[in-house]
Amino acid sequence: MTQQRRRLGASGEEAVASWYEARGYEVLTRNWRCREGELDLVLRDGRKFVFCEVKTRTTDAFGAPVEAVTRNKQMRVRRLAARWLEDEAPVRPREIRFDVASVLAGAIEVVEGAF
Repeated sequence: MTQQRRRLGASGEEAVASWYEARGYEVLTRNWRCREGELDLVLRDGRKFVFCEVKTRTTDAFGAPVEAVTRNKQMRVRRLAARWLEDEAPVRPREIRFDVASVLAGAIEVVEGAF
């Protein structure tokens, strides 16, 4: 991955994290990694935990960013979330949600409960 693409992804994740914070969520972690993969954002609102996959693009020439979250990616995020909850969660969750955030040319769209 090029430095330019890394910066684009990081700026998208920063924008989405700010979007959630403006709505009262606490960002628990960004880019949590383990051997099996990475979670972009883990957020909390009380005992509700949100795992957000962020896709950032400059153009929709290859489709909408949300379309990049395939069934395989969804299953991987679910497995990673279970691992994070087991290893890192500060409290037992009451609710878990999986969101997908698209950042396209600076515009943010969050699909809550995407999968």
